[in-house]
Amino acid sequence: MDYSQDTKNILGLQLPTDPRWVNLAEMSIEEILTDHAFCEQKAATSCISLIQRYSSKEKLVTALSPIVTEEWGHFRLVLAELHKRNQKLGKQRKDEYVAALIDFQQKGGDAEGRLLDQLLTMALIEARSCERFKRLSEGLNDTYMQNFYRRFMESEAGHYTIFIELAETYIDKDKVRKRWSEWLQYEAKIISNLTVRGDRIH
Repeated sequence: MDYSQDTKNILGLQLPTDPRWVNLAEMSIEEILTDHAFCEQKAATSCISLIQRYSSKEKLVTALSPIVTEEWGHFRLVLAELHKRNQKLGKQRKDEYVAALIDFQQKGGDAEGRLLDQLLTMALIEARSCERFKRLSEGLNDTYMQNFYRRFMESEAGHYTIFIELAETYIDKDKVRKRWSEWLQYEAKIISNLTVRGDRIH
């Protein structure tokens, strides 16, 4: 399978994950689980923050409320897997990938532009997370962990489109598509410059 083309067609991502990543991740599965747990936690709290900030936008509140529930359920699943392995959650690590995305967000300016970048940031995080879960579900040698991550991949697959659809609900579609293209190009540069590490989801 042409994984690069598959990634672009399904998720829009311009650059696939380095194939070495899944091999490194398999050697650091407990660290991956810890980082994964915090990713799910942050996804839930980010949606809550958007709901709080834009509480007057009914469609946004309605669309994100079930994602909060789902992401927190994912956090609990990963936490249960850690406990099953007699591992503790550990400390949250700095997410260089997300920090780099936030650097690209519009600072100041009009409220519409800020909302757009917040939604597209979330869309990219969801898309890349789904791609990484796909990698793990196909590349790990442990069948149990393959199935474990396939569940997450399937659950996360549609999340990124929800954020783009919300952006197009409140903002001109041409503007959304233009900015999304810019975000995709920027995200590819982030991925190409990040050190390949097996103890991080991103």
